[in-house]
Amino acid sequence: MNHRPPAHRRPTTPGDMLNEEYLKPLKITQTAFAAAIGVPHARLNEILNGKRGVTVDTALRLGRALNTTPVFWLNLQQAVDLYDASHLPKSRDIERITPIKRELQSA
Repeated sequence: MNHRPPAHRRPTTPGDMLNEEYLKPLKITQTAFAAAIGVPHARLNEILNGKRGVTVDTALRLGRALNTTPVFWLNLQQAVDLYDASHLPKSRDIERITPIKRELQSA
């Protein structure tokens, strides 16, 4: 079973999703939103600019403020993390791993 993210493009980041689908339509500034969710402006700005990932704490705050689930934000982050990791040079080492097969146990 292959659980790799699509290779043709990087998944949408939580910051892009937050900005395009929530902050812009709500017409709320970064400063106001950061205050509303109780995080420093710098933290929110780094997420929006792809310089920082969404943590569990941030996912909980985003979920509460935007009436979504924390899992929604964590899934976005995980997809980006998996994509990025699978495109690092060292990911070639992972490709060389041979899957370990379970032996059927006799009853």
